[in-house]
Amino acid sequence: MSRIGNNPISIPSGVEIKFDNNVVSVKGPKGELNQNIDKAIGIEIEDNTLVVSRSTEQKQHKAFHGLYRSLISNMIQGVTEGFKTQQELVGVGYKAEVNGQILELNLGFSHNIYLEVPKEVKVTAETVKGKNPIVTMESHDKQLIGQVAAKIRSMRKPEPFKGKGIRFVGEEIRRKAGKSASK
Repeated sequence: MSRIGNNPISIPSGVEIKFDNNVVSVKGPKGELNQNIDKAIGIEIEDNTLVVSRSTEQKQHKAFHGLYRSLISNMIQGVTEGFKTQQELVGVGYKAEVNGQILELNLGFSHNIYLEVPKEVKVTAETVKGKNPIVTMESHDKQLIGQVAAKIRSMRKPEPFKGKGIRFVGEEIRRKAGKSASK
């Protein structure tokens, strides 16, 4: 039994949901999102509540039941409140600048890295003297913002010895002891 899939989703005011040809469209104040859904999954909307159901008890359909319920819930949250993620650049001389939709990163390489951010993601870079630079991203699409954040993080992953690299704000990096001197 899917505990997540059986939970109903409350639809806030100002959100419009359409379901036809196995495509769910959610439209709200922050934007519009679409998601293809498996044929075995059904959606019922009544009284500002959305319920996701499955047609069979197959293992694959049970997995899809909870998956699509979570995806639709994230879509509704995205078009009403939006999502925000912050990453900090830890390292001497690490910098970040934003020019339009181009993110320029200086991560200790011999060259700067220029990353074009999709237009659906609003990106800002904040540098305060004495603190690590912070890159903030906001979007209505949770999957897209996670993908962009993962791409930025892959440019310089945090390493366990000095802790340098790109990490999420508040993330704990497991540190290792360096080489110990002999004798």
